[in-house]
Amino acid sequence: MTPGEIVIYTDGAARGNPGPGGLGVVMKFGKHRKEISEGYRLTTNNRMELLAAIRGLEALKRNDLKVKIYTDSRYVSDAVNKGWVFSWEAKRFKNKKNVDLWLRFLEVYRKYSVKFIWVKGHANIPENERCDRLAVEASHANELEIDSGYVNNNDETLNSFS
Repeated sequence: MTPGEIVIYTDGAARGNPGPGGLGVVMKFGKHRKEISEGYRLTTNNRMELLAAIRGLEALKRNDLKVKIYTDSRYVSDAVNKGWVFSWEAKRFKNKKNVDLWLRFLEVYRKYSVKFIWVKGHANIPENERCDRLAVEASHANELEIDSGYVNNNDETLNSFS
């Protein structure tokens, strides 16, 4: 880690796809460390992976930071590193899922110099393993939040889980 650089590890989980889900984030900046976890009643794994990256970026308090995000999600890392999300944006996300989250992501992503690094999941990378535990534990919480972006776009799915 170089001075002025923050490292963020992210992971998402869903028990069923869709099903209850959670996200986990570990942020490191110098000697500082912060963890974030949130659980949702009905969502998907990809939404939790993407939302974890968003929540990590939204938690930053300074705009002059270089950010490295380590994720085991090819969905998120490839969308950014291979430029897919920018192409989707240019085509107004026609026929794409999770538009609400991608729009939210792009807004916060553009505030920073962000590099995504894909890591293999469950490969004994301590911070990635910690994110996985945070995400899974959050999905089991007694009180889970509503993923309104998922629910509003999938009303018929919500009715089957009521």
